[in-house]
Amino acid sequence: MSRAEWQPAPALVLFDIDGTLIRRAGAHHREALVEAVRRVTGVDATTDHIPVQGMLDRDILRIMMRDAGASAALIRRSMPDICAAAERIYARRCPDLRRRVCPGARGLLWRLFRRRIPAALVTGNLTRIGWTKMERAGLRRYFRFGAFAEMAPDRASLTRMAIREARRQGWIGPGAKVTLIGDHPNDVKAASANGIRSMAVATGLTGKQELAEHVPDLLLDDLRSLTVDMLLA
Repeated sequence: MSRAEWQPAPALVLFDIDGTLIRRAGAHHREALVEAVRRVTGVDATTDHIPVQGMLDRDILRIMMRDAGASAALIRRSMPDICAAAERIYARRCPDLRRRVCPGARGLLWRLFRRRIPAALVTGNLTRIGWTKMERAGLRRYFRFGAFAEMAPDRASLTRMAIREARRQGWIGPGAKVTLIGDHPNDVKAASANGIRSMAVATGLTGKQELAEHVPDLLLDDLRSLTVDMLLA
């Protein structure tokens, strides 16, 4: 479809990746971060003490290096090379993730695709890591674009960036319904910070009770019960 044929959609749906679209994807992501730090700086760091759920990769790397004794100057200077190395390492090692897709995710994305409602990623993953996961999970075709860890300092800013890009491209109009779907309180907070609807799914490591404490607009066990009409309402 040419740009001239695009019609603004009535909705935009933003998705987190880990715990929302895929789960139990293995230790390859963490291992890529650890090895990238060691290759670029020689620093032996670990993620073992870091609650990485809901965090941005760059923040995880910063904490890893700081706690391993790296100076602020080294962290700042080496961060671009570390991120690039982590992306290369993960792209080589990522396994087939098609069996790791969360319940209902594939069906929901297909229904959005058929109705030409744009879907985008808002994730703490670095760009190549995020897209690699989507490719290995068989979900890449459903997403027009994404906002990734190195693009902004926090998840709320990434959400804002994704909304602005969708509007800039003419994919949605001013009155479009925008929803952020995630499995972590940080996703709910990012939606609230941008004045958009939040939908939380209990398919990640955060339990349903804890998610409920952050008062998402809708709380689901998984994506099987979420319909396109609910996203348009």
